Amino acid sequence: MEKRQDIRNLAIIAHVDHGKTTLVDAMLWQSGVFRDNEQVAERVMDSLDLEREKGITIMAKNTAIVYKGVKINIVDTPGHADFGGEVERTLNMVEGVLLLVDATEGPLPQTRFVLGKALALGLPPILVINKIDRPDRRISEVLDETYDLFIDLDATEGQLNFPIIYTNAKAGVALTDPEARGRDLVPLFDTILSAIPAPSYDPEAPLQFLVTTLNHSDYVGRVAVGKIVNGTLRQGREVMLLKADGTSRKASLSAVYTYEGLNRVDRQTAEAGDIAAVAGLDDIFIGDTLGDPADPRPLPAISVEEPTISMVFSVNSSPLAGKDGRYLTSRHIKERLDKELLYNVSLRVEQAENRESYRVSARGELQLAVLVETMRREGFELSISRPRVITREIDGQLCEPMEIATIDIPESFIGIVTEMLSTRRGRMTKMVNNGFGRVRLEFEISSRGLIGFRSQFLTETRGTGVLNALLSGYQPYTGEIAGRPNGVLVSDREGRSVTFAIYHLQPRGTIFVNPGEPVYAGMIVGENSRSEDIWVNITKEKKLTNIRAAGSDEALRLIPPRQFSLEQAMEYIADDELVEVTPSSLRLRKMQNRQR
Repeated sequence: MEKRQDIRNLAIIAHVDHGKTTLVDAMLWQSGVFRDNEQVAERVMDSLDLEREKGITIMAKNTAIVYKGVKINIVDTPGHADFGGEVERTLNMVEGVLLLVDATEGPLPQTRFVLGKALALGLPPILVINKIDRPDRRISEVLDETYDLFIDLDATEGQLNFPIIYTNAKAGVALTDPEARGRDLVPLFDTILSAIPAPSYDPEAPLQFLVTTLNHSDYVGRVAVGKIVNGTLRQGREVMLLKADGTSRKASLSAVYTYEGLNRVDRQTAEAGDIAAVAGLDDIFIGDTLGDPADPRPLPAISVEEPTISMVFSVNSSPLAGKDGRYLTSRHIKERLDKELLYNVSLRVEQAENRESYRVSARGELQLAVLVETMRREGFELSISRPRVITREIDGQLCEPMEIATIDIPESFIGIVTEMLSTRRGRMTKMVNNGFGRVRLEFEISSRGLIGFRSQFLTETRGTGVLNALLSGYQPYTGEIAGRPNGVLVSDREGRSVTFAIYHLQPRGTIFVNPGEPVYAGMIVGENSRSEDIWVNITKEKKLTNIRAAGSDEALRLIPPRQFSLEQAMEYIADDELVEVTPSSLRLRKMQNRQR
């Protein structure tokens, strides 16, 4: 085996919001990818609108920098557990990982997940402790916690001897001693060259190229990204497309690309060890191998963990359907879901009970919410059901997915949060007080128990709580969990909501609609203060007479209505309710539209 000493391939992995994309920004600037006067957006790798709005990475992306004549291919990965499929795929392309840990928060659930995957593949890590400028930093404690995590994950002796770098990614500073002063990221670049092994290849072996990511170009069609394990990719060359299902066919490459900075650069050839992209194969999928027609050798297919939660996508059948979106039919929805399956290997789609609905399974609520929000912005109208967990039968016993929930809250909210999780059959396994007025709790709880919990949790902690969860495995069914304690106010007729009616319904509970909004029979217009559902007439107007009384015609004062985000609406609804999603509106409704 020979090594490509002029290349290093690494992935940056971390928990959400620990600073991966900010560090990549600094690496790009200091490696000379951008001109000094170039206008570049902050977190330039987060190129999707939803990524910028939510402040998280959703899709794994490639970039490359050159340092001391060595090309460093960098893969920026998502930090949220729901997008773990992206991380599992991209780790097949690299020879090492940069593990980023917050200097205050330390290792969190997603840190454990991504690090476990990297260690299982035998990848050597570099530990980067970021945000060392925070006043409440706990560098030595975080380092101890990280060592404990490595030992828990059965790291080898070689993997435990990892180099440690301390960074302030926002300032673009890297240090080998946290108390020293620095000016740039040179210590980090030098550590990458020394600690990440160069990619090795067999000079006698034929072409082997494993597809790990798919992109789309308006000019060349489908673009497959992956690592050249052996051999050479050459533009116009005939290759053998080896499908994951065992079938194969010959094909020709219309284009070969490698990465320079943020750009894909057209090349005539790309050599073994590099991360490259190819075009010209419209039926190529993630997990396929490109091989030599004379000696085709398929690489092991990529496998990702199975989904744990599902939701039914169906045609919008409300009386207001078709007034807002462009894509309305089940055929449109099915085509869009099939397209999503090309790029997202952790999703599953199957036919639901009727012909106009499809069951979509994913890793978590956020992954499903991002898919629905993306479809909504593309002009789709659809209805979605309440998320349900996917149960399994193990040794003749019904089992459900369990999660480790890590909760960071002020000390004053320990009681209420513990009580909320106990009613959802959660069990506290750990409590740590770091002395800064905040406490970290760990609970073992079923995925079912977390559905609908996040919005309630943020309300009770007044927005100060942080909740992260990670799938820990399957355990026997824990029993029934109480759902939403309140009933809803349901419109019993079609029309428009009226100020007079809303004013007189306010004592009944919380209203969800503004005056003048269109409503219909079966649409949920508010939350009842009691447990039962009430069918109400929110279109009722004031009866006009010739008699006037002093003060009776004063302006009615309305409480502002409660507005839902998509994730909040998904969590809020009960089993007999739907969320109606259109490009400009979110409405809650009963499955059966009936008049009182």
